[in-house]
Amino acid sequence: MDTRHTGTDAPEDLPSNWGRWGADDERGTLNLITGEARARGAAEARTGRTVSLALPIRPAPLISGPFAPATQDASPVQQMMVYVGSPAPATADVMLVTNHHPRSTHLDALGHSIRDGRVYPGRPVDEAVTPAGARHGSTAAYAAGIATRGILLDLAADGPLPSGHAVTSRDFEAAEERQGVRLESGDALVVRCGWPMTPDPDRPMPGMSLDAVRWMHRRGVSLYAGDIGDPHPDLDPACPLPLHRVALPMMGLPLIDAAEVNELAAVCAELGRYAFLLTVAPPRIHGLTGVPVNPLAVF
Repeated sequence: MDTRHTGTDAPEDLPSNWGRWGADDERGTLNLITGEARARGAAEARTGRTVSLALPIRPAPLISGPFAPATQDASPVQQMMVYVGSPAPATADVMLVTNHHPRSTHLDALGHSIRDGRVYPGRPVDEAVTPAGARHGSTAAYAAGIATRGILLDLAADGPLPSGHAVTSRDFEAAEERQGVRLESGDALVVRCGWPMTPDPDRPMPGMSLDAVRWMHRRGVSLYAGDIGDPHPDLDPACPLPLHRVALPMMGLPLIDAAEVNELAAVCAELGRYAFLLTVAPPRIHGLTGVPVNPLAVF
């Protein structure tokens, strides 16, 4: 797959799709999900068994002032009840959602990450994202939802990856061989490293390397989801945050951060197959840089 496309100003030494689908493109690698790719995914839905890839969220009360508990745990969702109890005819609430929270399974839009002052596919960030909302590369691109074949590569089948492990193409290909599966262009890649998404300051996290991102580009990955993405702290100072600073803004690869994949791995091992139909149906809220999602794997 050619990593350079005419009419762009993307760095030539990094994988890029700038210009590949036009200067106004907002779908990025979702363009790789052809009718054939969707049909390949639909063929994996044989029994109707479903697994959620979303972390459960318990909202925290939206309270403040002298009576707010000082030990209140942070939650990606804060909730305020506006109608409750008798004689109200129904109950209702208001939510305040932090979209890019490490305890919330969320889908990053292409305008979320910036590379050299630009977002995919080379738009100046000041033009694309404004105080009034994202005008280019927003969640509007996900209005029709996402459906394709998902492939789980379980890198933690024998236990969590070591602290500070940089995931490479060799890890992916070893998992493919071990599991008897091969990722094809248009498939979604789901990765299990066996770590919680929330950073632990006492242990360097494992995470994707630039080599792993190059492999995703060569293979035509349409969507990434994993329990771990970019390592914290950075494992390669020369290329920090390869998913969020290369894959998302340069390749146009949408990312599902903080996916819950342990149950998925257990079901895949039980059934002896690591391919499934993956569906993602975000709420149709336009102009956001990310949105909580509940991805479903259907077997």
